[in-house]
Amino acid sequence: MRREDGEPWLQPFRGPLQRWPRTTDTLLAALAFLLTLAMWSVNGKAADLGAVVSGGLLLIALVASAALIWRRRHPVVVHAVVLCCLLLTTLGPLNDGIVAMAFSLYSLGRYAGDGRVSLLGMLLALLVASTDLFVMNAAGPGGLFTLLMMGTVWYVGRRLRFRGEYLRLLEERARDLEQRRNEAAELAVAEERSRIARELHDIVAHQLSLMTVQAGAAKTVAQSNPGAALEAMAAVEAAGRQALREMRHLLHVLRREESGGGLAPQPGCADLPSLVSEVSAAGAAVDLRTHGRLSDLPPRVDLAVYRIVQEALTNVLKHAGEGAAVTVTATASADGVELMICDSGRGPAAATGQGYGISGMRERAELLGGWLRAGPGADGGFEVRALLPYGDGRP
Repeated sequence: MRREDGEPWLQPFRGPLQRWPRTTDTLLAALAFLLTLAMWSVNGKAADLGAVVSGGLLLIALVASAALIWRRRHPVVVHAVVLCCLLLTTLGPLNDGIVAMAFSLYSLGRYAGDGRVSLLGMLLALLVASTDLFVMNAAGPGGLFTLLMMGTVWYVGRRLRFRGEYLRLLEERARDLEQRRNEAAELAVAEERSRIARELHDIVAHQLSLMTVQAGAAKTVAQSNPGAALEAMAAVEAAGRQALREMRHLLHVLRREESGGGLAPQPGCADLPSLVSEVSAAGAAVDLRTHGRLSDLPPRVDLAVYRIVQEALTNVLKHAGEGAAVTVTATASADGVELMICDSGRGPAAATGQGYGISGMRERAELLGGWLRAGPGADGGFEVRALLPYGDGRP
């Protein structure tokens, strides 16, 4: 669960080292300086040195400890400063280490991006410490333990860096997967909206075209032939009821909370004769020819056949003009269903096939992996040809 600002309610625990890094590093530098002075005072050599030498050593310890304030942003530079201070104390009369080296080694392993530079810095620190322990002094097993601890501190910092990088990569991958999931959801919504828009266009455009043609015919013959006008108005009423039924079906599909038991089946090839009858009643002579087995098509192909024929006949009513003859041929072959709708009218005004209806038909065919072409016919008129593959629904 996330808050309104997008952040999760349960935040991971962050200690003081992460909450206040600059304050923490300042306190760490002060602690390293005090521990260095305490270590030198326990040794007892510092009391025998002069004021100038003691002041110089105090300045070296202060510089090495103060450098730890920038250990996160500049770990290599900080380690170089601390290493130089350690070398000065090793070559000086005190021959004692500085506590800042332990924190510097950890920071070098934890925050240095270049692994080779980090390893080189650790080896140089071990070399200087070995010179101090075994060349300048006669250290025993305790010296080996000191070197081991220095290497362990650097290694712990390095492993923590690897773990942090791994967690960061996991977080980036999770964000990337979430972004991809959101994009896929948005794409699915866009495709669903496009599908619904095509369905609405097919339903509304076809039925309204029938109603417009029939209403115009009724108006023309209302005075001379009232009976024909009544028949035309009855056809308008039937087309309106058919449009309402299909609209209700589409709305039921959109209402996911309702059960689908009462939904009417989608139209298909079996409904082509009634579609042809409606268009013929509107004044266009339509000849339907079917070849092959069209009774067991996959649902998507079955619906696409009906919608493409419906849209093509709607365009005939809109643009072909009076007295146009239409031939609708549907052939079920091994490759899919081949459609050809040819009319003898004048076709769309531009005859370019760039309207929403033709583009919708083309989208339906391409979604099934097929194609659709629309344009002037070889013998005049307008022609729509399409191939709708079966896909995986039928061999």
